[in-house]
Amino acid sequence: MSELILMADPRVAAIPVRECGEPLVDVRASGELLVDTRKEADAAGAFAHLRAGVLERLLAAQRRLPEGVRLLHVEGYRSPALQRSYFEEYADELRAAHPEWSAERLRAAASRYVSPPEIAPHSAGAAVDVTLADAGGQELDLGTRMNASPEESDGACYTDAKNIGTRARAYRALLGEALRGAGFVNYPTEWWHWSYGDRYWALATGAEVALYAAVERTDTA
Repeated sequence: MSELILMADPRVAAIPVRECGEPLVDVRASGELLVDTRKEADAAGAFAHLRAGVLERLLAAQRRLPEGVRLLHVEGYRSPALQRSYFEEYADELRAAHPEWSAERLRAAASRYVSPPEIAPHSAGAAVDVTLADAGGQELDLGTRMNASPEESDGACYTDAKNIGTRARAYRALLGEALRGAGFVNYPTEWWHWSYGDRYWALATGAEVALYAAVERTDTA
């Protein structure tokens, strides 16, 4: 998939889902991953959950990194309600800045930064926002802060952005090599967003179906 395809593209929504039934699991349980604290306002810990198969691949990606470099998990599962809130909030910002935009253009622009809730990989437990840290757990500089919008970063949040430094570009390449090697695909407008088993992954890899549908997490999940 060489062209830049946004989440709002009809081809993404057209991918059928054959839910495989894997549970959401807590990425903190094994102690193998560094887990960032910036989402700990989520008292239920939803942010630290992924589908079991996604976590397996994330751990495989960790093992592909050189000594002294570790993955830093920031956010995984996001409830459908929270996803909708994020999407509508960003769409409202864009609407205020560009009142002349059509609904279609607004939806596409919003999807550069937040997935439309009906297809969001995070709500399926299929996506992880992840970066790199050193052996001491210090987050490395990959060119922008995590979750920088296209407007804030002047497009530097795009994975292949040219307006970042040489070291940041090398770190992004290292992150990408490890995650792609473990089966993940990247959303190219967000260097930190990687997924497996969702509709976007299926379109990118040529899979006939997605493996994970949106799921409501419960306390026993």
